[in-house]
Parts: sequence; structure tokens; C-alpha cells
Amino acid sequence: MLGAASVAVWEAVATLPRFTIGGVLTAWSFEPLPLVLTVWAGGLYLVGVATLRRRGDRWPVGRTVAFVPVGMGAFWFATASGLGTYDLTLLSVHMVQHMILAMLVPLALALGAPVTLALRTLPARPRAWLLALLHSRVARVLSFPPLTLALYVVSPWALYFSGWYDASLHSTFVHEMMHVHLVLVGALFFWPLVGVDPVPGRVGYPARMLLVVLTLPFHAFLGVTIMGQGTLIGHDWYPSLHDGRMGAWLPDPAADQHLAGGILWGSGDLVGLAFFGVLFAQWVRASTKEAAREDRRLDLLEARAARAADPRATRRAARPDAPALDG
Repeated sequence: MLGAASVAVWEAVATLPRFTIGGVLTAWSFEPLPLVLTVWAGGLYLVGVATLRRRGDRWPVGRTVAFVPVGMGAFWFATASGLGTYDLTLLSVHMVQHMILAMLVPLALALGAPVTLALRTLPARPRAWLLALLHSRVARVLSFPPLTLALYVVSPWALYFSGWYDASLHSTFVHEMMHVHLVLVGALFFWPLVGVDPVPGRVGYPARMLLVVLTLPFHAFLGVTIMGQGTLIGHDWYPSLHDGRMGAWLPDPAADQHLAGGILWGSGDLVGLAFFGVLFAQWVRASTKEAAREDRRLDLLEARAARAADPRATRRAARPDAPALDG
């Protein structure tokens, strides 16, 4: 039996029409928290970009696109579109939402470099506060790669195999906090790996690639476990929806859970490989820049050695208008 506190949530969910793929783009809901977070974060970012441009400074367009339309846009889409409307109705829909919030959104936000933007646009005192936070012990602990990997891997297991997911089905507040948690844990993991911000916890590119590779089997194993699970995730929540008006079109909860596990398995590997590709491209670009810097350094050393070996070349370099000496 459902508790009294969740009756209002159940009644709102149990009267929804049949879910369709087209409904993802038409069945929008306007919960206050996703709307406020999207407008607030995206708006502050655009204000920072405008501030730089007024000063005559450049800011890469790709970073703005990554943070605002891709990062915050994906957050808004996952929580306010049909995915957000039906995430309490179908576990498979929730799983698509989960992967967007836990992988796509944090990856895009990290590529947007909001910390770098803030450091370049904030007034002196808030900038000092931000720098103090970045150099604090808390920041070093929360960005420690083994810890972020453990949080990223353990978090979904704790979500689906504890009372946490059940609580999110019965409480709007817990449900919204679950969405925020997925983004935050993903950000802690992705930011030091692919972000360009000066955050602690950075390791070399080989270690970053290894951390990404380590996440792939965990997503696959969790997806397979959910597919083969005999106990329903959410327990009586999804079967109880069959008593509502939507009962005629709802799939069998066990079949929908099997589909949800497959979505987690397949999409986790796909997004992980995309992330692997982004990281590899960054590694190649960083290596190219490092090689160019090393070439310039060697050229400078060679020029200094040549001037030291030929005093006349040194005098000509000091007096560029002097005539060249023969022999």
C-alpha cells in the first residue's frame, strides 16, 4: 500500500496519457527547481561572457555552446520534457534521464570551463573566495581521483539497491534532489579529467584514460544486474500504477525493468566511449602544443649557442643597422 504522503504524487502520475516517443517533445512539465537552476546557471554564464566581451577579451564560442545549450539545455530537457514527466511512470524512461544527468550534462559543463570564466570576471573579493575554495583541503579531497571514481561507480548501485530510489518515487523533494545528486557526482568525476578549469585532482592523461576505462565494466555490470533482477526496483510503485487510468497501456513492470537495464548497459558504454574520444583528442592537442613549445625552446637555445660561439653575430644582433662584416 502507498503511504498517505505519496498519494498526491501517485494521482498525478496515474492519470497521464499513453507514453510515446513524440511525447518526449510535447509532454513538458515546469517544475520550479529545474527551471531555476537552468536559468540561474545559464544566465550567470552568459553574463560572464558578456563581461569579457565588453572588456575586449575573447572567450571561445565552443565553451559557451558546451555549457549553456548543451549542458544546461540537456539538464532542462532531462527534467522538464517528457522524460521528466514520465520518469515516475516508466523505469526505462527514468534510465534515459539518469544517463543524461550523470554523464552528458557533467561532461558538457566541464568543457564549458565556468570556473575559469568566473576567475576572469568576478570582482576581487569573490575571486579571492573562489581561489581559496579551489585550494582548500575540502576541494582536494572531493577531487581525489580514486574517491571520485568510487563515488561515481557506487552511487547508482546505492540508488537502485537501497531505499533511496523508493523514497524518490514517493517524495517530490527527494526526487529532485536525486537529479541534482546525479549531476554533482558526475561533475566531481568528469571535471578534473576533461575540464580545462584550474581544479585540484588533475592527473596525467594516461591515468585519466585508465579511469575512464574502469567505469565501462561497472555500467555494464549494473545494467545486466538490473536486467536479471527478480525483485522489482521501486517494489509496489509500478504495479500500483496499473490500477490507474493508464493501466491499459502500461508495459509489464518486469519487462520495463529489463529494458531499463539494457538502456543503462548500452548507453553507458556509448557515452563512455564518446568521453574516451574527447579525452584522447585533448591528449593529442596537449601533446601537439607541448611539442611546439619544446621546439621553440630548442630553437632559442640553439640561437643563443650560435651567438655565444660567434661574437660578431652577437654584436650584429645588438646593432641590427650595422653593416655586415666580411671574412
